Amino acid sequence: MASKGISAKKQQELQTTYSNYKNTLQQLAQKIGDVEQEAEEHKFVRLFLYPLILDITEPHSLVLDTLEPLPRDRKCFRMINGVLVERTVQDVIPALKTNAEGLKKVLDDLVKQYKIKQDDLEKWKKKNNIQVVQS
Repeated sequence: MASKGISAKKQQELQTTYSNYKNTLQQLAQKIGDVEQEAEEHKFVRLFLYPLILDITEPHSLVLDTLEPLPRDRKCFRMINGVLVERTVQDVIPALKTNAEGLKKVLDDLVKQYKIKQDDLEKWKKKNNIQVVQS
């Protein structure tokens, strides 16, 4: 009896490879979601400027715009994980910039990895003449 299409072994190999691609894409998507959530949680900075005790709860860019014109030795208190820490404007500005840039870079890198893996999957599907039926 001649088998129609491809052998069971080949079909299993193709299914395993496809599943690996999909799992990798799902893991990357989860990481992207986690980083986006962390970025959202850290999007707002709580900063108290001494002696006014202004509560600036704004995105990093607005906080940086507020801090830039201030004297570098001015005291401020930054809320870090629920703890108020005394700093100066000079100390806070680089930390805010580093945090914002770091999160953006990680997110950009993960999105690039996702797109590359997605392109690899599409090339693999074309090469192996795979058509996925969505149910």
